[in-house]
Amino acid sequence: MTGEKGGSYRELFAAPGAAAFCLAGFVARLPIAMVGIGIVTMFSQLEGNYAVGGALSAVFALSYAVLTPLVSRAVDRYGQRRVLPTAAAVSAVATLAMLAGVRFEVPTVWLFVCGIPAGLMPTIGAMVRARWTQLYGGTPRLRTAFALEAVVDEVCFIVGPVLSVGLSVAVFPEAGPLLGAVLLLVGTLALAALRSTEPPVQPHTDDRARTNILRMPVLLSIVVVMVAMGVVFGVIDVAAVAFTAEQNSPGSATFALALFATGSATSGLIFGSRVGSSAPTRQLFVATGTLAVLLCPLLLAGSVPMLTVLYFVAGCAISPIMIVATSLTQQIVPPDRLTESITWTVAGLGVGVAGGSALVGQVIDRTDAGTGYLVAVAAGILAVTCAGGIHVRARLE
Repeated sequence: MTGEKGGSYRELFAAPGAAAFCLAGFVARLPIAMVGIGIVTMFSQLEGNYAVGGALSAVFALSYAVLTPLVSRAVDRYGQRRVLPTAAAVSAVATLAMLAGVRFEVPTVWLFVCGIPAGLMPTIGAMVRARWTQLYGGTPRLRTAFALEAVVDEVCFIVGPVLSVGLSVAVFPEAGPLLGAVLLLVGTLALAALRSTEPPVQPHTDDRARTNILRMPVLLSIVVVMVAMGVVFGVIDVAAVAFTAEQNSPGSATFALALFATGSATSGLIFGSRVGSSAPTRQLFVATGTLAVLLCPLLLAGSVPMLTVLYFVAGCAISPIMIVATSLTQQIVPPDRLTESITWTVAGLGVGVAGGSALVGQVIDRTDAGTGYLVAVAAGILAVTCAGGIHVRARLE
């Protein structure tokens, strides 16, 4: 799935302001990966169960999936500077209210009410990609930039839980999602303040505005692949917490997740710096197939050291999928619908994380952590099936 070398990552930051918005975007993206798993860990620490935390995490993630496309449409119409701070503030305040409710033991229903507006997080990955497009649109560097962003997205979804779980276990139960709310505000405000690289508002025709971009079959299939990836992430996070707790080593969950991130980031940086010699649809099919195979050994993990090794190996398959899915999306959608299209793929990821977290929480409560990995294997099979359909469709056309 690799070919000749592409552009250098260092070259991307030659443009003024590029490093600043990339850093701000990284900080602002971490919370989407911290709050959900933080909620699950919080309830596991306070009450010793995963079902309630998984359900509340699912409400948050589903709310994010529904609301974030609306935020992106508002950004397309009014600009990042006018929309992002308000959306981030609403999300952060709702998250803080939810944590306060947990601390003061309010009725559970009110926690779910707070979980809905907490999902009004901007899709920062799409906002940063729009800035890269403004800088390097129409040049080979744009693909390298998208590859970098795919790696950053994936690293956030893996590193975020490491921070959240570690803080909730080592400091106090609400510490993980609390830090997520703070980082959301700080990162988003910093990004919105960088006006020199903010993309101008793009005009849309009335017909284009009424058209549902998800009517494109290939894009819809990519979104389903991302849903499956989200399920894998949700299982990896929750099952790590449960498995290490069963082994009387709860603090080891952060180490296992860190190795998963290390494997993914390493393969992503290598893969993203090279231009594929085969069709992107074939690359996606091979990458998802590799993931499906590498998830299976998790069912056999019998100790924490074995689990951490298997996490590293499975993690190596993650970033190539994210990179190819993003690049393929960029190739098939109209330029003035790119931000919205990327937002839908990220929303799919969020839906998957929600479903995966909730489902694996129920499975673990009824069986054990090892059995929970069956959910990840099933998601891997779904991903490779959809990717295979995309590849077959491309060959027939």
